[in-house]
Formats: sequence, C-alpha cells, structure tokens
Amino acid sequence: MSVANEPAGYTGTQILLHWTIAVLIVLQLVIGEDIKPAYRAFSRGTEPAAGDVFNANIHVYVGLAVLALAIWRIAARLRDGVPAPPPEESVLLKRIGAAAHFLLYLFIFGMPITGALAWYFSFRAMGDIHDLAKPVIIVVVGLHAAGALWQHFIVKSDVLARMLRPAGRRAR
Repeated sequence: MSVANEPAGYTGTQILLHWTIAVLIVLQLVIGEDIKPAYRAFSRGTEPAAGDVFNANIHVYVGLAVLALAIWRIAARLRDGVPAPPPEESVLLKRIGAAAHFLLYLFIFGMPITGALAWYFSFRAMGDIHDLAKPVIIVVVGLHAAGALWQHFIVKSDVLARMLRPAGRRAR
C-alpha cells in the first residue's frame, strides 16, 4: 500500500550520505588495525611513535565522521522518508531487508561509539566489543551488498537503482 506523499526514491542527500558512509566504513575496515600500536602504547603508559599517533587519529576522526554522517542520515530519513520495498517482494524478503538495515544502523552507530569510548575514556570493554564487531560488520555489509546485487540482477527490481540516482516524489 502506498501513501500519497511516500517518496518514489531516495533524495540526493540520502544517496550521498549512503555512499559516503559506505566508503568511510570500507576505509575503516582497511586501515582499522593501524590504531592498535598507539592504543597499546597509551594503555601501557608509554609514548607511541608519531606515525602510530597519526594513523590512530585518522581512524578516530573517520569514525567520528561516520557517526556524524549517520546522525544526519537518520535526520534525512525522518524528514524525507524512504521508498517502500517493491510491491512484488515477498514478506520474507521485506523482513530480511528490515533486519539487515537495523543491523547496519546498529553497527554504523555502535562502532564509532564503542571506539570513541575505548579511545577517549579507556573503556577496555568497549574496545573489546569494537574489535569483536569488526568481522560481524564485514559480514553484514557483504550481505547488504550481495542482497542489493541479487535484487538488481536476479529479481530485476529497482532497489539498487534507486540508491544510485535521486527520484522525485509521487504526486500528492
């Protein structure tokens, strides 16, 4: 069922935020280990190497950027709405999609928060959670991408296409 002002697609802002956050998360997964030497040094009360501090700062600042962009993304979602799943999609696929998005948002917010708590407040347990979540977010992001590609190439829906180009609103 469609609502009269339900968006036909995502706005340009929503698309930009989606892809910017995606690129930053992949960057974090690639360079994330670079924070560990500085974190270990600080934990031991020793002075980390300048290069280690630089690498750690990059990881921390990119993580905080992900958090800020995620907050903006939620605000845009609340303001602009999101398109409904394709009407021909099964209830099971709709539930899987909703669960996947819930997990993505959980990680998009949870990873920067646990990382910041570990880094700025030395909450070791948060650092452990942050580390343990890394392989899980890799799987969730991979499943999200695979699901979008499956929708596009196998199901032939517009799910991927609407995250590639902005769409207007349906008539009111």
